[in-house]
Amino acid sequence: MSKIIITCAVTGSIHTPSMSPHLPITPEQIIEQSIGAAEAGAAILHLHARDPDDGHPSAKPEHFNAFLPQIKQSCNAVLNITTGGSATMTLEDRLAAPKLAEPEMCSLNMGTMNFALYPAADRITDWEFDWEKPFLENSDDLVFKNTPRDMAHVLQEMGEKRGARFEFECYDVSHLYMLRHFVDRGLINGPLFIQFVFGVLGGIGPDTENLTHMKLIADKLFGEDYAFSVLAAGRHQIPLITMSAILGGHVRVGLEDSLMISRGVLAKDNAEQVLKIRRIVEELGRTVASPDDVREILDLKGADRTGI
Repeated sequence: MSKIIITCAVTGSIHTPSMSPHLPITPEQIIEQSIGAAEAGAAILHLHARDPDDGHPSAKPEHFNAFLPQIKQSCNAVLNITTGGSATMTLEDRLAAPKLAEPEMCSLNMGTMNFALYPAADRITDWEFDWEKPFLENSDDLVFKNTPRDMAHVLQEMGEKRGARFEFECYDVSHLYMLRHFVDRGLINGPLFIQFVFGVLGGIGPDTENLTHMKLIADKLFGEDYAFSVLAAGRHQIPLITMSAILGGHVRVGLEDSLMISRGVLAKDNAEQVLKIRRIVEELGRTVASPDDVREILDLKGADRTGI
């Protein structure tokens, strides 16, 4: 397809405030950067919440509610709320805000995995908040729990009961087979939107060969009944998502995935990354999809049927 979906993951739960002064952590910052990303061309906004006092990842509905209504009122972007939250959160905590918001889309992680962030701690010398260093260092013993029972629960709560479509986050080849398993069980109906995730320590590595292999296996498992997007961590972001665009896939940028705009240069905001990949994909001959294009492509229920 010629139309390409740009997703922007605005803040996430991986990076900490000491890594970049441009990482949005307050509701006002998340609102401003989300609207900016949408105006730059992001049709989907992938959203996490933070405690505004110290930037700690949060699952509290009140922290989501501090920015979701304003973003919805200010732009037409599809709001995609995480159900992954942080690997340190319980599943019910992770679902608390999405269940209330009843969004058009939410994410769903397709497997239990190690989720190691601790190498990042070695690159920081000045810490803004006390929680950051132990949060990163203790990830050497962190398991991101997403069992088949967990996944079935999210599919029921968010899909069957609330009509959300999913960004199926696949960090490894095995996650594609787990997705096929749930399709075969009749718990997932198309169209499928699969996010290939590269570069998280514990998941598949950020190699171009892995991207072509993931696409090969997805083609084998799902035929033409799916669309794929790519996100890549850190310095691998732009090279791998550009490759996705060349292969006919979609792209994801955002300060959740990378804090940089170029080698050694911090991105000043999310919109800067959106504009960079927009220029690249348009030069490749792709047409950037609008939010309403996304609603048609992914068969979303519409913003008027959410709880936001």
